[in-house]
Amino acid sequence: MRLPSLKRYTPRSLFARAALILLVPILTIQLVVSYVFIQRLYENVTEQMTGSVALDLRLVLDRVATEPDREAALAAAREVGVPLRIWPSWALEDQVLEDRRALLDLSGRVVMRELRRRIVGVAAVDLLTDDRQVFLRVSSRHGDVLMFFSRDRVSASNPHQLLVLMVFVSLVVTVISFLFLKNQVRPIRALAEAASAFGKGQVLGYRPSGATEVRAAGAAFLEMRARIERHIEQRTLLLSGVSHDLRTPLTRLKLALSMEPDGPGIAEMRRDVDEMEEMLNTFLGFARVDATEDPEPVDPIALAERLVEASRRTSDAVSMGPVEGEGRVAMRPLAVERALENLIGNAARYGTRALVTVAISDRAVRFSIEDNGPGIPADRREEAVRPFARLDPARNQDLGGGVGLGLSIVRDIARQHGGSLRLGQSAQLGGLQADLVIAR
Repeated sequence: MRLPSLKRYTPRSLFARAALILLVPILTIQLVVSYVFIQRLYENVTEQMTGSVALDLRLVLDRVATEPDREAALAAAREVGVPLRIWPSWALEDQVLEDRRALLDLSGRVVMRELRRRIVGVAAVDLLTDDRQVFLRVSSRHGDVLMFFSRDRVSASNPHQLLVLMVFVSLVVTVISFLFLKNQVRPIRALAEAASAFGKGQVLGYRPSGATEVRAAGAAFLEMRARIERHIEQRTLLLSGVSHDLRTPLTRLKLALSMEPDGPGIAEMRRDVDEMEEMLNTFLGFARVDATEDPEPVDPIALAERLVEASRRTSDAVSMGPVEGEGRVAMRPLAVERALENLIGNAARYGTRALVTVAISDRAVRFSIEDNGPGIPADRREEAVRPFARLDPARNQDLGGGVGLGLSIVRDIARQHGGSLRLGQSAQLGGLQADLVIAR
């Protein structure tokens, strides 16, 4: 039989798990010490003290038994008992005395048990009438003898002091440990926040601190972030030069073709040049992906409505669907706008109807673009987001094709914002559903 996993019941954060590791041993030690002290050591001490008092009580009762009458017996009992701090008297006929003790009086249970075990004829032991005195009623040949003595003689006074001291010290140690633990977890949390922000395209100031291992991880993160930033900067500079070098001869070629007389061959060459220009722009956009743009608070609903309105100027296929939530989200507006334009353009291109919806939650914002086109088979959706992948034969070759970078650009923009691009089947329109998720 397989035991159920405890992972679902354990906390998720490092601070909570470390606190659990800290508290469990402390509570366990307290329980063990309390059990050993109260149930073992304290019980044994009470037994020994009660046994010592029982010897004195038996001595008094023996003197009572040896005397011929009640007056002599009481005098002899007081003669022996008073020096031993035991005060005997005859119990009245109507005086009722029964076994009584407080509910939480753990040592009282031991006292009553030991007195009955060590003294013959015990009728009642009262520990409740006066919590500082023990009243004992014992049968004798002259009648019932009522004796009382101090409770301190049979049980330790203030037995809770050790427990109070133990709890107090444990609380102090726990507070100090929590403060120390908080200082140890803070550098890890700062590293996680810096890494999460960098995954969303933001750069937070971060300085490695904490334990040696945390400092090493922080230094490795800073080196990795610097390498990635240098790579992005070098790629942007390289492509800027490529753009300048390629656009110049392409412009000369377009100018030369524009001066040629119209003809079948010239028209085809012009189309090829236009396609080359479009491909060049797409390549540069894929490599750049608006990486130099700074994030700023944007209303996702207003952004989607503006793009839908712009798309409706050229096509009535695009419409705005229901929205959920509200608020502003930090994002690169031009990059997200470009990604949505690609998705909306694909939906209008491959279908006769497209629907755009927005859902805003505490953790993310989701743009959903659905169409009634042929969609993308489930086994080819992963291939569709790869660079230079062209799935037009699987959709509709008559509509023309790009260079296979549209969905790749959208995915890179989503990853820059700590999100993702998800492709699926539209439940409303039956075609493709593309979800652009941006983390908050």
